[in-house]
Amino acid sequence: MTVKRLEHIGIVVDDLAAATAFFTALGLEVDGETSVEGGLVDRINGLEGVRADVVMLRIPGGDMQLELATYRAPTYEGDAAPTLPPNAPGLRHVLFVVDDIDESLAALRAQGGELVGELVNYENSYKLCYVRGPAGIIVELAEKIA
Repeated sequence: MTVKRLEHIGIVVDDLAAATAFFTALGLEVDGETSVEGGLVDRINGLEGVRADVVMLRIPGGDMQLELATYRAPTYEGDAAPTLPPNAPGLRHVLFVVDDIDESLAALRAQGGELVGELVNYENSYKLCYVRGPAGIIVELAEKIA
């Protein structure tokens, strides 16, 4: 058995427009938008009556996608997504290598992103920081130091 590629990472958000604006501010491009529903979608999700809106984003020139989805039905009956710290178990962050971390951080802050810790120089190899975005997801930014 061989994994051929990582196709996409999916993130469920409560505000699809805000999440799309957040990631496009980082430089990702909208690759497609759709709505999904029906028996096959229900069976894949293990839910009844799924109606969801999806936006696919792509890094310019890249082939991996970021899938943002919001479910119109069924409604989520749990508590709002908790704001978990970076060391909580589970999918916690996605890292993007950028050419200008200060510019990227400013663009994300303009879309409501919040710095989790600090922007640091990591052993003179990378500038790194965590930014909390829509639905509590943490985006790690990295800029290679020449």
